[in-house]
Amino acid sequence: MELTGIFKYLYELLAATGLPEVWVDIIALIAAGVIVFGFLALVALFLVWLERKFAGHAQQRPGPMRTGWHGWRQTIADAIKLLQKEDIRPTLVDRFVYFWAPVVVFVAAFMAYVVIPFGEGLIVSDLNVGILYVVAITSFTVIGMLMAGWGSNNKYSLLGGMRSAAQVVSYEIPMVIAICSVILFVGSLSMVDIVQSQAKIYQWYVFRLPFGPIAFIIYLIAGTAETNRTPFDLPEAEQELVAGFNTEYSGMKFAMFFLAEFVNMFTVSAIGATLFLGGWQGPLLPSWMWFLGKTMFLVLVLMLFRWTFPRLRVDQLMEFAWKTLIPFAFVNLILAAVMKYSGWFNW
Repeated sequence: MELTGIFKYLYELLAATGLPEVWVDIIALIAAGVIVFGFLALVALFLVWLERKFAGHAQQRPGPMRTGWHGWRQTIADAIKLLQKEDIRPTLVDRFVYFWAPVVVFVAAFMAYVVIPFGEGLIVSDLNVGILYVVAITSFTVIGMLMAGWGSNNKYSLLGGMRSAAQVVSYEIPMVIAICSVILFVGSLSMVDIVQSQAKIYQWYVFRLPFGPIAFIIYLIAGTAETNRTPFDLPEAEQELVAGFNTEYSGMKFAMFFLAEFVNMFTVSAIGATLFLGGWQGPLLPSWMWFLGKTMFLVLVLMLFRWTFPRLRVDQLMEFAWKTLIPFAFVNLILAAVMKYSGWFNW
């Protein structure tokens, strides 16, 4: 396998020390994992604070303002509180499934960042099937939610897990079709190749009329549903399910679900920025600043959705996916194919 990105840099750095190749591989992998995990932990904490402030100011209720600037220390205090809470486990749970459910959800959210390019050369490993890998690995999240619902031995948790499975599987279809319309033009599954095909701003796929904006909108809607956020947060509908699949979890296990939700929101935004907004491409500023700026713009759009739209009913949610979003996605994919092979806007 050809070494690329951050892993290549760490591998060469360690190889220069004269360590055996096996140990170089192991240490480089662990180091790359620690770097990505540390970054995602900080991102999750920041997004928790940002969403609180976004919601508070939008609704004229600022919230914590005295614990640090705009209450930034409050989020850190909440994280410490969750770590210190007692891990309560109900008596009748399926212990094996109950224990591993949050681990599966968290690891699936974490593993996607192996192939996401944070800037030019800032990627753990540029796989030649990068976007396919992301779609495959993020699908494990739904398995973790089903495990949480089943392992909790609670009918409300089970119902939340089943709703989650139905929702994520349904909305994954239009999301993948929207992604395929971009892959069709690039001719590669590599995330780096996708970014490099958008070297100029007019080459960003969001500007490639008419298929680009439609694919982008479909991706954003499906991505919102994939992350279980309003107006698609049916798996965690408190009015009916007493908080859904994570009802029986407390302490660190609950924190892992909570952390995965915000990491997944950042993941959806990062992939959207890579596919449709040129990734790290941009003038003057360093590449990583462009990538983070575009990603945070999409994060704010998802937050705006949450604090603007009301929750849908479960039948409306499923009907919208199967009767509206999927047909539009297929029509748009056919349109993209016609544009590609007719040479129309084939820059």
